[in-house]
Amino acid sequence: MVWLCPSHLPTRPVLAKDRSQRDDYTGPLRRMLLAVLCLCLVGIFLVWRIDSPRVERFRAQVVDKVVPNMEWALAPVTGAINLIRDFQSYRRLSEQNQELRSELRRMQAWKEAALQLEQENARLLDLNNVRLDPRLTYITGVVMADSGSPFRQSVLLNVGARDGIMDGWAAMDGIGLVGRISGTGETTARVILLTDAASSIPATTPAEQERVKRLQSMSADKIAPLVAYLASDLSKDVTNQIFSVRKNEILLFSKPRPVRSMAKLEGWTAEAIADELIPAFRPAFARADEVSAHVFPYDPI
Repeated sequence: MVWLCPSHLPTRPVLAKDRSQRDDYTGPLRRMLLAVLCLCLVGIFLVWRIDSPRVERFRAQVVDKVVPNMEWALAPVTGAINLIRDFQSYRRLSEQNQELRSELRRMQAWKEAALQLEQENARLLDLNNVRLDPRLTYITGVVMADSGSPFRQSVLLNVGARDGIMDGWAAMDGIGLVGRISGTGETTARVILLTDAASSIPATTPAEQERVKRLQSMSADKIAPLVAYLASDLSKDVTNQIFSVRKNEILLFSKPRPVRSMAKLEGWTAEAIADELIPAFRPAFARADEVSAHVFPYDPI
């Protein structure tokens, strides 16, 4: 066993603290500045709490001297506030603009309604001057169905022979004439509208009425095959031609060609056309009363 004496243990050197002159004065100086700052704050607090006219004037002078110098610091805040106000004003203007547009649309709708009412009022005023024959009468009916075709324009009414409806009667609505009665049943009647292609064909005799009914059998489904063919690649070599469909018959029409010609070197006037041109062309004129029966002497196949 070995005993060690403390004198034989390694020792660590201890350095003395180096306190400079600056460290000796920094602490007291800080404490003195802190005390002065506290006294100043206490003084400002007391000055601002003293209720005296002289102190009040002093406070006003201090505010007048200090506050204007802070305008540079308030400029960004003032600019931001003005920007926010401008944005709010723009939003209000946008909302007012939308409201004005909506109001304008409503006013336009009211204007159209007012024009319609004015026209209806004018028609009603005109009707006040009409003298009706006491023997004339009218029957009111409701449209039950329509043809549903762009080529055959007719409607079916819920009144018929038992109500006194007769073929050939005029059909009217609130605006005016819309068509005529073409076929009556016991409780129903069919009206051919003025927009129907067969509406202009005269049908005063039973034979003519029967012929008109046969013409009305030329429905749109008879045209569909020709339209499908012309729209397909099968008709790529067919162009510049005029086709027509007459029920189950497909026709090829010739193009219009000149039949007569007449020239005048000094030019034409309305009087010269009436005196010279028309008498020369009249023999070649097409018939003014020509109808489909003159071109097709047979009914649709």
